[in-house]
Amino acid sequence: MNICLVSAFPPSREALNEYGYHLALELQEIPGLSLTILGDDLPQPQSELHGFSVIRCWAFNSMANPWRLLRAIRQLKPDVVWFNLGFASFGGKPLPAFAGIGIPAMARMSGFYTHVTLHQLMETVDLKDAGVRFPGLYRAAGFMATQLLLFANSISVLLPAYRSIIREKYGRGAVYVRNHGILSGKPEYPALSKRGNPEHRILAFGKWGTYKKLELMVEAFEPVARKFPQARLVVGGTDHPKAPGYMESMARRCREHPQIEFIGYVPEDKIAELFQGTSIAVMPYSSSAGSSGVAHLACAYGVPIVASDIPDFRQLAEEEGLAIELYEPGKVKSLADTMIALLENPERQMEMAIQNFSAALRMSMPEIIRQYLRTFNLQQQLGLLASVSRLRRLPRWLPLRPRLARLAARRFLGRLPVSTPPANIADPDLLDRKGDQGRDVLIPGISMDPDLESSNRSANSGSLRSGPSAAGEEQTTHQNRPRKQSLTNPLPTGPATGDGQPRYAEARQKQGVTPPAAVPIMERQGGHAGGNGQSGTDSMTSWNDGRRRERADRSRG
Repeated sequence: MNICLVSAFPPSREALNEYGYHLALELQEIPGLSLTILGDDLPQPQSELHGFSVIRCWAFNSMANPWRLLRAIRQLKPDVVWFNLGFASFGGKPLPAFAGIGIPAMARMSGFYTHVTLHQLMETVDLKDAGVRFPGLYRAAGFMATQLLLFANSISVLLPAYRSIIREKYGRGAVYVRNHGILSGKPEYPALSKRGNPEHRILAFGKWGTYKKLELMVEAFEPVARKFPQARLVVGGTDHPKAPGYMESMARRCREHPQIEFIGYVPEDKIAELFQGTSIAVMPYSSSAGSSGVAHLACAYGVPIVASDIPDFRQLAEEEGLAIELYEPGKVKSLADTMIALLENPERQMEMAIQNFSAALRMSMPEIIRQYLRTFNLQQQLGLLASVSRLRRLPRWLPLRPRLARLAARRFLGRLPVSTPPANIADPDLLDRKGDQGRDVLIPGISMDPDLESSNRSANSGSLRSGPSAAGEEQTTHQNRPRKQSLTNPLPTGPATGDGQPRYAEARQKQGVTPPAAVPIMERQGGHAGGNGQSGTDSMTSWNDGRRRERADRSRG
């Protein structure tokens, strides 16, 4: 499968570049998958990250993005074009942002399968809080932009409420709910010995200046600093694109405070060290802005979370099982009291750390990627089946109809995963080794051979190496066997043993093969079949002979 991932990508620092990096990192680990990243232009030439195929073919706030991106997609001809975006991914100005939102629909009209991972919904954003001057106009534009996005083949949203809004308000589109993921292959067990030793580090992390502001956080930290002299507030991150210079102004305001530290942008290789030594991660958001990446980072390292009581964080706590202490939005005293109560309770800190670590185990990036690829494979197979079905409906008198149908069928079969004989088959010589070294291309759940005698079912192990099935939950592998095949170790036949088990069932148990418990075991002797531990005569024949003997005895009596 060839995938083009359209996303901001490091060393760029535009929105969602970290999420795009972790998606690409996991996709690169999958054998048989080709990945090309269609990234944003860099402000100045820099070397690309090692091991990634990156084409820089769009720019923030550029009106040429649709033309440049579509040209790159047509040249690459991928199987899937995957967009990782929010409403402001392509620009902070209305026209470039709106033009970028229409690219997934244009790519689909060009004949490519498109999928969008959408991180926000316009309906859940407080536009006044985000610094928008004409909220009514933006609402109308957001409605039209969402309509454009729904023209993509499929969309993934990161909270169940977002899917409900789309279904109720727009009433169309193939919309999936995916977990955000923890931006890591596997979570790290919380380093409890580093917390509060010698100081409690309170971390505020993100892009600041709009719905994430630091004034409330700095003011609430004052009573915390008086109560815990060893506490330190660490502020990491950068300015939001709509609030340039915000972090610098806040750093000047707090430069005299010895317990407040501004560390700026944090490189990827420093994030683990930062979060492992953090006692509390605080998210002083004033309004909703999608599933929080910072909250999932905190989960990956088992960090307790304090957040404002807004719908997004309530849903994260309910739907994903995150341990979050909520405070009243905009209330300095509520935030300060919540932080003090948590710092005074080491048992609660440990309980929240373990709970967040446990939640992270269920949201690792390999598991998230496996769900996406399962959807892509299913949609590809359904699309190819639909094309075959359309060709079969062509008039029979059409000269090219049989040829077109055969070509479409070959294309469909060529896209199916190839199944190999399971490693745990007791006698591999029973498998037909002819043709492509015994490997058969099969439609899951459909037998391709009318002479099929048996099938082996293997549960889907969740590994990406085996390939997901069309049903998405279980992969059924059919192995064709010849009609006549001599067994190397024929099983003995004969009467039942003393415990009611036929002897050949005992032989199967010795070989490690157990017959199905729900199927009665049948043997043939003397031309009659017997079952359930009986042998030698047919059951119906025995019943008739018994009735005749009973009538003869009565007549003689």
